[in-house]
Order: sequence, then C-alpha cells, then structure tokens
Amino acid sequence: MLKVIFRLLARILFRFRVEGPIPERAPERLIVIANHQSFLDGALIQMCLPFDLTWVVHTTIAAQPLFRFLLRGVPHLVVDTTSPMAMKAMVHLIESGKPVAIFPEGRISVTGSLMKVYDGLAFLAARTGAKLLPVHIDGAIHSIFKRPIPPIPHVWRPRVTLTFFPLESLEMPEGRTGKERRRKASDHIRRGLEEMQFSARKPSTLFESFLDAVDLYGRDKEIVEDIKFEPVTYKGLLRGALALGRLTSRFTAEGEITGVLMPNAAPTAMLILGMFASRRVPAMINFTSGVEGMRNAIHTARIKTVFTSRVFVEKAKLAAKIEQLEGVSIHYLEDLRPQFTLADKLWLIFVALRNPRGVMRPSKPDDPAIVLFTSGSEGKPKGVVLSHRNILANVNQARAMVEFSNRDKFLTALPLFHSFGLTAGLLVPLVTGARIFLYPSPLHYRMVPEMAYDRDCTVIFGTPTFLAHYARHAHPYDFYRIRYAVSGAEKLNDAVRQTWIDKFGIRLLEGYGVTECSPVIAINSPMNQKRGSVGRIVPGVEYKLEPVEGIPSGGILHVRGPSIMLGYLLHDKPGELRPPSSVFGPGWHATGDVVDIDADGFVTILARMKRFAKVAGEMVSLEVVEQIALAASPAFVHAATAISNERRGETIVLFTEDANLKREHLLAAARHDGQAEVAVARTVYYLQKLPRLGTGKVDYLLLREMAQGRQA
Repeated sequence: MLKVIFRLLARILFRFRVEGPIPERAPERLIVIANHQSFLDGALIQMCLPFDLTWVVHTTIAAQPLFRFLLRGVPHLVVDTTSPMAMKAMVHLIESGKPVAIFPEGRISVTGSLMKVYDGLAFLAARTGAKLLPVHIDGAIHSIFKRPIPPIPHVWRPRVTLTFFPLESLEMPEGRTGKERRRKASDHIRRGLEEMQFSARKPSTLFESFLDAVDLYGRDKEIVEDIKFEPVTYKGLLRGALALGRLTSRFTAEGEITGVLMPNAAPTAMLILGMFASRRVPAMINFTSGVEGMRNAIHTARIKTVFTSRVFVEKAKLAAKIEQLEGVSIHYLEDLRPQFTLADKLWLIFVALRNPRGVMRPSKPDDPAIVLFTSGSEGKPKGVVLSHRNILANVNQARAMVEFSNRDKFLTALPLFHSFGLTAGLLVPLVTGARIFLYPSPLHYRMVPEMAYDRDCTVIFGTPTFLAHYARHAHPYDFYRIRYAVSGAEKLNDAVRQTWIDKFGIRLLEGYGVTECSPVIAINSPMNQKRGSVGRIVPGVEYKLEPVEGIPSGGILHVRGPSIMLGYLLHDKPGELRPPSSVFGPGWHATGDVVDIDADGFVTILARMKRFAKVAGEMVSLEVVEQIALAASPAFVHAATAISNERRGETIVLFTEDANLKREHLLAAARHDGQAEVAVARTVYYLQKLPRLGTGKVDYLLLREMAQGRQA
C-alpha cells in the first residue's frame, strides 16, 4: 500500500513514468545498478520492484543525520571503500542471496552525465556470478532533490522516467593481473551504462528537441552569438526560426529539399530551425566548392530554391558564382524582411510564440531532416539524406560518451555545411543548453584562438591541419578555458598532439566519423582514450570488418545503427534515394576506411580503401607514404596520390610543400622506420600550397588530375 501511495505522489509531483521489463522476482543473486541523479533515486527504484533491496551506502553518507534517519528500517550495508574488508562484506551479502543495489558512480552526478565508475562493483558481479539489473534514471537531476549545483536547471515538475533493462551477466574478464581484470570488468559496466543512457532516450524531431531545451533552460538564456557580438537568447532564436519558417514556406513545398547558402551566423541557425519547423529539408551547400561543386549539389538533390544573404554574398565575393547557377530561384533573407506583414507579426506574437508546438507542422522522427554533401575529395559529391532520428541519435551517442552541459561554450568555426560542424558545433549545444559562438571561417588562424580567449569558450573542434595552425599562432593563454579540444576529419599526428600538450596543457581528443553516420562513429573521451586511436564505437552502432587481401590485420569498417543515413542522392540519378547497403546486407554502410579494433574496443584507422595503391602486385597505403614524407620533413605538409602505370600497375606520386624534399630523403626515412621501399613515392612534386576543400581536407581529386597531367 505504501508503494502504491508513493507511486501516486511521484506521478503527481514528477510526472513519473516506468518503462521496460520489471522482474517479478529476484534471481538467486542480483545486483541492481543505476546512474545517480538525486537523493530520491533509491526510493524511486525500490517502489517499482516487487522485492526488497539491500542498499550499499558509503560511510560518509550514512554518517549524516538526515540519511541516518531515512535509512532506519531500510536494509543497508555501510561500507568504507578505502577498507579492504568492504569488498569482503559485499561479497558475503550478495552470496547470501539478498538482492543488492549499488550506484556505480558512488555519488550523485553534478554534471547531468555519467561520472567515473568504481572498479569494485564490476569485480563483485564477476566474482559472485550475480545477475545485473540495469536501471536508467532520467529527469530527477532537475528536481529539488538534486545536488545544489547552479548550472543544472531546476524544474518544479520534472518529467522523471525510470527505464528497466533486461537482466544480464558479467563474466570475469581475462587479464594478467587482478588489477587488469578489475579494470576490464569496470570498463564493461561503464560501457553498459553508456548504452543504457543512449537507449533510454526516445525518438523525437530536431525542432521538438530544440523546444524541449527552450522549456528546460528558459527563454531568456543566451544561446547563440556570432561576429556581431550580439548574443541571441533562446526566445530570440525561436522568434527568428518561426518567422523564417513562415516566410520561406511561401516559396517552397512541404518536404522539398531547399538550398541553404549561408555562413556560420545566428540567422543561419534560425533559418535551419525554421525549415525544420515547417517541414522543409535544408540542403547545406558548400560555397567553397566553386561553381561546379555548387552546380553538382543542386543537380544531385534537385534543388529548385536557394536561400542566402546579400551581405554574405558580397563579403564572400560569391555574386559572380551565384549568377552562373542555372535552374534555381535565389532568395535573399534581406529581401524577405519587408514581406513579413502586420498579420504575420500578430501571428508570431499572439499565436506562434505562445504555443510553438501547436503551430509547427508535425514531422516524424524518420522523415528527412537535412541533406549534406560528401567532401568530393575523391569524386563527385553525393547527397547524404539524414533523418531527425539519425541526427538526434548521434547527438545522444556523443552525449553518452562525453559530458557536455549548459556551463559550456562551443567555438564553432567548422562550416555548418560540414557534418561535424553542423551536428557537433550547432545541434549538440542547442539541445544541451551550451552557448555557441559561431565564427565564419576556420582558416583565420590568428583570429580563432583570439575568439576562444575573448569569448571564454570551453569546447573547440578542428581538423589536425587547423589545430596545428591555431597552435602556431596562438598565445599560450588563448585556450585557458578549453575543456575539450576535439580533432577529426584527418589523422592526428603526434607532433600536433604534443604541441597542444606542451604549449597549452590540453589533451586533444581524436574522433572519427563520416557524413553518412551523422557523423560520429567513434571518439576518445576524457575517461576512456588511447593515444593513436580514434576512440571507441559510440553506443547503439553495430560494426563488422570486411577482410582485405594484402592487409594482414583489420579490414573495411561496415556499420549499422540508428545514426546511419536514410540513403544517398547520386549525381547520375538525381533526386532518387538509394538506401544504405553493403556486402553485409541492407542497412549496413561501408565506410571505405580500413581499421583495426583492439581487444578493448579502440579503433585505429589504417587507411581509406580508396587510398591504397597496388604497386607491382603489393597493396601500399598512401597514408604510409605520407607518414614517410612526414618523417623526412616534419615541418611541412605532404599528400600522396596514385596514377596508373603500364609496367607497375600503379605508381605513387607525392606532392609536398617542402621545396627541398627529394626521393633520397624519403628512402632514408623509410629505412630508418623499417618501411618497405615500395612505399616510397617514385615521383616528388613541389607545390607552394596544397589544394584544400572548404572543410580543410586535402583535395586528392585535384591532385590526382594534376599528377596525371604532369605525367602526360
């Protein structure tokens, strides 16, 4: 009866919900594990279960008068984690057959995300053979019973959800020492908690998730800022999104793929959100790809209408290029302002802003949300169609592994037409309440560090090339507030990594992703990282390796999961969606990257499959060719490509920014590093500056054309 009363009160006070399978009786040995968000967590779990739990309580908690009173009559075991006898006492308790409940983090979260997981719990489960009952608690951290940490917003009636997951077992991992076995067991628990945190989040749409953040963090919270240095609040962003959604819908149809040719600026965020609200599908056009690149994108996605800004076109000197775009209507945001009539303003003030959920056109999680284009570094760009479910799944996958919160401020210089810039640089902070500073170009190597310092940014993203330039031009104190510096898109070399450690005391976190996966596939986190790897596969993504002849270890990475795209739009079949498929069947995506995954789950990128050359019958990685060049000339940038050769099958050509680099230098570096001579470029060409795409990647397609032209 008491449990029924408590559950009724919880429904009234916390809109309490329970999901997942609840066991009717406890197995012989049971450990309940859960994340820890508030002082109510134990009571919430206990009132949902039909059997009593014995709680493991730390001595510091049990010593407090309030908890000593609350624990009267509640089965519990007080332990001191520093005492060697504590583990023995818990083993005896579990082996006695009493169901035991433990919070693996050992304390209430003060970040809203998972904190460190203690090794003892995992060792207990493996040692005793007990079943684990995972429970995820969501929403309690916003109640009055949380730790009084100011950045986490308080809600009077938070929606608290308990999600129960199926029982599972934990076998004792193999290891040379007890410490190693405990670490591996603990790692298994942490990865399970990350999977649980991701799986417990329900599918939604991007605009609904944005509105959820508005409700949680408040309309007056400043959220976006650009180089005008005029912070925009959630209310201002919502107002702009609703207005632009109404205006742009007059020129487009529901579900239409609509071009967006805009810089990193607050109006761009409003335009994208407005299209989400009105069920239009923004296609982010890469304005650095030249006339041909923009034409290809427009043709591939069958874009009829493009929205841009006169000020942007003038400053970026794009007017002549836009005039060459045929078959599309170009609309400038400045010209739309006078078309926002008095009736529109009254609708916005008295209807839309009061009830934004009521005026938005309902989308479904699996509807197309956005179209991005592949870099085109090795062929014509493909259109990648991502759904709301895809992008939000990736946002939640990243949040499950790395703690982001409303105390952060993101410096987003990567362009929003880049998948990493869009998802990690804009959408992750929008739904987590973190502020965003949008900077228009990652190529301003002196200004980006200055902005990080001036705007007190805590998170920065970049390619290794960009990060190397920032380090070269930055003052040692420019990144004093940075908590996370994340590298992606290219392999991070040790020189850049060490420079950031030596100059700024910052550990670069390397990640890996592709546009087709929304984009993050793997990432190193502050609590789980391995030097030289790109981290572990994010929760919810399955993977398989396809062996490659001539490559002894690893294979081509194939992935499947909720973050994998709806499909491709191809240049030769414009507007026709081709769902993902690979040798492993429908729904699987072949990344084209050759990777190796170790026993701990860390992914190491060996090379792109397209970046292999077959020289005299041997498979040679062009990544290795570039590493040899980097060893011979570490202060310069190098890029390798391969062209056909009648006698050798293919021959390797190296382009370098080092005017003095010769083949004999490469041969010496290869011998020193123990590399085969076949991996040394046959021809070396000097370029003052290697061609790059707008994303910062080397333009290998252009380099291959240049190599073929020089050979001819």
